[in-house]
Amino acid sequence: MTASGQDARHMRRAIVLARRGLGRVSPNPPVGCVLARGADVVAVGWHRRCGGPHAEAEALAAARTAGHETRGLTAYVTLAPCAHHGRTPPCADALVAAGVSRVVAAVDDPNPQAAGGLERLRAAGVQVETGLLGQEAAAVMRGFLRRVATGLPFVTLKYAMTLDGRIAAASGDSRWISCPASREYVQDLRSRSDAVMVGIGTALSDNPQLTIREPVLSRRAGLDAPHPHPLRVVVDSHCRLPPDSAMLDRSAPGGQVVVATLENDASPRAKALASAGAELATLPEQRGRVNLCALLRLLGERGVNTILCEGGGGLATGLIEEEILDEAIVFIAPKLVGGVSAPAPVGELGITRMDDALRLNIRECRSIGDDMMLRVSPARKTLST
Repeated sequence: MTASGQDARHMRRAIVLARRGLGRVSPNPPVGCVLARGADVVAVGWHRRCGGPHAEAEALAAARTAGHETRGLTAYVTLAPCAHHGRTPPCADALVAAGVSRVVAAVDDPNPQAAGGLERLRAAGVQVETGLLGQEAAAVMRGFLRRVATGLPFVTLKYAMTLDGRIAAASGDSRWISCPASREYVQDLRSRSDAVMVGIGTALSDNPQLTIREPVLSRRAGLDAPHPHPLRVVVDSHCRLPPDSAMLDRSAPGGQVVVATLENDASPRAKALASAGAELATLPEQRGRVNLCALLRLLGERGVNTILCEGGGGLATGLIEEEILDEAIVFIAPKLVGGVSAPAPVGELGITRMDDALRLNIRECRSIGDDMMLRVSPARKTLST
């Protein structure tokens, strides 16, 4: 369907609403809904939290609260209304009961448990159209769509480097490569991710909290609830994370900490981390380290749609080698460090010829503060299954 006119305007607003749910609604998809009568918007809604009303129910409730008649309205939704009883009743039934005469859905629901909503609407005499701005809507739901299709979350790698391609000085010092505006942008990325992941090298050198900082936390908080902190994941093959690390500080806010390891949970180091509040995930080995694909599958099974990987070089190398990297966001600072011993963002890949280099497509390029930001994706992505 060609995106034009008032239908496109209403759907674009629904897509903007859907983005509000990023980082909040896992394992559900972020969905937005606009109820309109012709060119006039009657009410809007978006899925605010897992277990709460879906976007359609939010919009219908807002319309009724404002005293609007719902019969004869058109519903613009970024994902086809569901037809199953889960934590909430079927949205397709709610739209039929409200007397909505037309439903425009950007993307059909790939989840077999929720499928059938459009058929139920058609059977009730509701006019149904699909595909309007489908690519744009799917981009917002890409984590959910990837997990449903493959069992794996959508994986984004983030790193900052100097103009000569270093992520730290030879001493290991890396604070700060990027400018304050870039670091705030990263906080926003965290707030839109279900999980944040680092390798043990980064955890040991930086002792990060991996939480969402102010003012991003307040900016993304809703009227009904604070914004949740993402799940925190440390890839730590041999349980080297100190039990007194910042992310295990029980007095500080933050999401659950998962330590992905090769160690048996009965080992002394594993027991110490468990006593400190970490959740241990013992995983298969691959080349002497945690099998990252197995880790992602485990996280997908617990409903994680999106993961932001924040370093270091070993983790980046593993994501590339196991062909599970979906995109990378790179901040390039106008600084030079020099020296062959200063670490690079990616480790040894065994590439000896330039023709064999991993080719990337540039999706976005813009300046943020003093830095340049690139968003890239592998040119030929192989989906692991």
